[in-house]
Amino acid sequence: MPSHSDSVSVNQPKFSDLKIHPKLLEVLHRLKFETPTPIQSQAIPVALEGKDIIGIAQTGTGKTLAFALPMIERLIQMKGRGVVVLPTRELALQVEEVFRKVGGTFGIRTAVLIGGAPIDRQKRDLRNNPHVIIGTPGRMIDHLQQRTLPLNDVKVLVLDEADQMLDMGFAPQIKKILEAVPRDRQTLLFSATMPDNIVKIATQHMKLPVRVEVARPGTTIDTVIQEIFIIEKSRKDQLLDAILKECEGTALVFSRTKYGAKKICRNLNLTGYKAAEIHSNRSLSQRREALDGFKSGRYQVLVATDIAARGIDVIGIELVLNYDIPEFAEDYVHRIGRTGRAGQPGHAITFAMPDQRNKIRQIERLIEDTLLISDLPQMQDARPSQSQGSRPAHSSRPAHSGRPSQNGRPPYRGGGQKHYPRRAR
Repeated sequence: MPSHSDSVSVNQPKFSDLKIHPKLLEVLHRLKFETPTPIQSQAIPVALEGKDIIGIAQTGTGKTLAFALPMIERLIQMKGRGVVVLPTRELALQVEEVFRKVGGTFGIRTAVLIGGAPIDRQKRDLRNNPHVIIGTPGRMIDHLQQRTLPLNDVKVLVLDEADQMLDMGFAPQIKKILEAVPRDRQTLLFSATMPDNIVKIATQHMKLPVRVEVARPGTTIDTVIQEIFIIEKSRKDQLLDAILKECEGTALVFSRTKYGAKKICRNLNLTGYKAAEIHSNRSLSQRREALDGFKSGRYQVLVATDIAARGIDVIGIELVLNYDIPEFAEDYVHRIGRTGRAGQPGHAITFAMPDQRNKIRQIERLIEDTLLISDLPQMQDARPSQSQGSRPAHSSRPAHSGRPSQNGRPPYRGGGQKHYPRRAR
């Protein structure tokens, strides 16, 4: 398939260089969007030509605007509607927010179809003839079965975070949606990785897609410092407390299970931190309250399962902490992509137990880099007591020291860092 170069010219383009309609440019200027990201500068002109696209870009690089702008411009100019299919409720709400901000001026109406929200309200929104429908696969199939989802006039179909949708077992639902929309349509597929099942979709359901790749699949963001702590399970809470004492900004903590997330969040609140949790056992309203509170600073720590690995778009998260090392190496890339967004610096820490060194190697093979393994800091017992009513005071960070990682970034902590030797690739 055709491919655009992943190199970015020294003269960074502006949105005004991308053949976007002048009225849309006025909206972008008002929203203070001046300089497109690499995926935006490469994908938008191709999409405006009506071509199918496979966009490969690491998380946090601005993919939403890369498909929202061309879709809005096309819907302004012709009848029909656009559909965005994506994996999680949180991501659906955030994508809808972008469409409202950019398309609201032009009267673009949206409908969000997600589980956990009243289906009758969604039916009313659909009867209002929305220009853009944004939904998760399961709930969209519910509407298709009830014949409340109009897909006969779809002009643009977007599959966002397609690899995660397939990993979550949504392949049958995606196939049904692809079969329900007109064959004469534009399809934009965005993904952070390029597994074989993505290639299969491209072959069967897309017309000569242009591949726009701004980073090798599995690439992590250069501004994120990454390190690993090898630690026994029984000491994780103590290490978490020691690290959060040094974190002056917001922290996103990932747990492998819903039960684990709940337990971590409860312990943090008892210890004096302001923490909230997001996982599939929480209602939609609870998840929105937690995310809104995290964005506003009401909560310093958000504890989440992988439901949030691609569903949280919050600028300025200082730290992503993998309390449990991800089951799959690809999830590591998506998790740590929550920090270091929009060109800001970030920090990612992963807890690995001594018998999980093979998982470290799997991650290193994917990202093609050596992960820094740091010595454990001095830790105090983090068990909460009834007398603890406020979070501990921040301690000063030690100066950078130790050997830098292979990618040239200095370690975040000082003192005696180690590297675990990787097997030959």
